[in-house]
Amino acid sequence: MKIGNREFEIGKHTYVMGILNVTPDSFSDGGQFNTVDEMLKHTEKMLNEGADIIDIGGESTRPGYTMLSDEEEIKRVVPAIEVVKKHFDVPISVDTYKGNVAKAAIDAGADLINDIWGLQYDDILAGVIAKSGLPCCLMHNRKEPDYKNFMLDMMADLYKTVEIAEKAGIADDKIILDPGVGFGKTYENNLEVINKLEMLHALGYPLLLGTSRKSVIGLALDLPVTERVEGTLATTVIGVMKSCTFVRVHDVKENKRAIAMTEAILGR
Repeated sequence: MKIGNREFEIGKHTYVMGILNVTPDSFSDGGQFNTVDEMLKHTEKMLNEGADIIDIGGESTRPGYTMLSDEEEIKRVVPAIEVVKKHFDVPISVDTYKGNVAKAAIDAGADLINDIWGLQYDDILAGVIAKSGLPCCLMHNRKEPDYKNFMLDMMADLYKTVEIAEKAGIADDKIILDPGVGFGKTYENNLEVINKLEMLHALGYPLLLGTSRKSVIGLALDLPVTERVEGTLATTVIGVMKSCTFVRVHDVKENKRAIAMTEAILGR
């Protein structure tokens, strides 16, 4: 899969997507990287530690988040994309579920659209992505965790997302799927999907796992958000063992090392 000017080998290696939040209220790092200098320093740090993609987010999607207007989100993400692109040669992903924001991000140089609602929030987003020819990461989400058979229901939801993508003209080789740990799921659901990630390969797309510092780790270990690195690493190791192509993380160096060690053991 080509993202930006870089080729990613599917199923042979787990790549690291480093998180750059340009938000005042993200659950883990809100307000830390809002000036140009802070953005550049943090991006450089993640790249030096081995990040393969930088994921820029302008709206916090923590539980109970406040939705931004398109204009406000564009005001946050477009300058961030432009400044990172100007200083670094790295594929840029933009974390948005809004068609107008995606359009502005693509015009600013984004290489991938990362949608937490799997094309099921904004009717125009699928068409915007299709027209751009860019790859996308489509995440599983629900407003309420009202499942009868959790894994089968979740896979059916993801299949619906893929159908929307195909109808809009997004090519199969441009789609990544994300099981959506922490979104529309109970604590038990989150543990189950991490444990059964291999089932999602039946859908036929590369997988991205995003668990970094999330509440499932806080609940399992009874730890605050500042002390969830080890828990995140455990989930990353499972992601590698279950052939996830990408992990989306805050702590690049530690996750990169955990991946390298796991892949060494697996003989990759």
